[in-house]
Amino acid sequence: MFGAFWGTWGSAVPSVRDQAGLDDAQLGTALLFISAGALPAMLLTGRALDRWGLRCTALLVVALGGAGLTAAITADGLVSLCAGLVVVGMASGAVDVAMNSAGGRAEQRSGRPIITRAGAVFSTAVVVSSLGTGAAFAHAAPTWVPFAVVLLLSALAGAAIHRALPAGVSSPEPATPSGQSGIRMPLWPLLLVGALGALAFASENAHQSWGAVFLQDVLAAGPGLSAIAPAAFAAVVAITRVAASTLNPAHARKVLVLGSVAAAAGATILARAPSVPVALTGLVLAAAGTAALFPTLLSIVSRNAVESSRGRATSIVTVVSYLGFLLGPVYVGLWASATGLRGAMIAVAVLGLTLAALALPLLTLSRYAVTPRPTAHHAETAGIP
Repeated sequence: MFGAFWGTWGSAVPSVRDQAGLDDAQLGTALLFISAGALPAMLLTGRALDRWGLRCTALLVVALGGAGLTAAITADGLVSLCAGLVVVGMASGAVDVAMNSAGGRAEQRSGRPIITRAGAVFSTAVVVSSLGTGAAFAHAAPTWVPFAVVLLLSALAGAAIHRALPAGVSSPEPATPSGQSGIRMPLWPLLLVGALGALAFASENAHQSWGAVFLQDVLAAGPGLSAIAPAAFAAVVAITRVAASTLNPAHARKVLVLGSVAAAAGATILARAPSVPVALTGLVLAAAGTAALFPTLLSIVSRNAVESSRGRATSIVTVVSYLGFLLGPVYVGLWASATGLRGAMIAVAVLGLTLAALALPLLTLSRYAVTPRPTAHHAETAGIP
């Protein structure tokens, strides 16, 4: 459902802009209000989940669908769109933390890579919903129609989540795999992992935001051909996450280092590309490299999370990582103004190499274990109390 929402939104932006009667500069200003709503909501949601339980996720999912439809209907001028996007940002940030907290709980208890698989479903839904929304607008559908479909999906997803998750707050667990005890997790390891997530997100969103622009401005590709870039990127991310979810969690460090190096190599190929096919090859490699980075980091945190602080741990890592998501496109823009887009892609490659260099040292400093903790069944069979 989360992927369906953002795929729909990505395709609906031009329609929303026209409905609201904005120029490109005003649209850029309005889009900042999504982040303005998302960041504080992420921090508050973590505390809410720890206090009232993960079943709150069900209500938040439905709220996001409702926020999207409301924003689409009421978008009439800059002020109304900004107000609607603040609400969308708040709901989106809250759902992001809530669903990753729920996924982390499932991953910790099952020992399976739930978060990475969920990320693959998200990326697949982005591709499908963006194409479906584009088809709806091609048949002259009003702006609100695709968002009404998303609200229906949100209601179905919310009902399923409500049935699947337990009511109330789970009992605190005595210790984490890294030997921590008590009901609170230390802040500094979360900040270290969040810093790695920020580098991963900065690289990923730089390609997503600037890939089509690179093809069009540097390689003179037409608008139709340049639109292949974000779709190909999202599709490869989905495929890679499915493949990565089959790996043993013990390979998490290798996934981080090799993925970072692959992302850097893809950005370098893109920077030097003489033609569109070569540029798409670089984008595909970069997508494969960045795909599993943040899900892997979030999985590591989830395996080490104390249940009573899971929401806050997830929210802190997500907020710090999200800063990279916001600043990645800005980083490219600044380098592009100074060195051109080819030079900016080299700067993106540096982000990947920096992550590759810092991943193992910062994980070591965090003292987080990368292997999953035993499930209750495994603990009993192994004689663990």
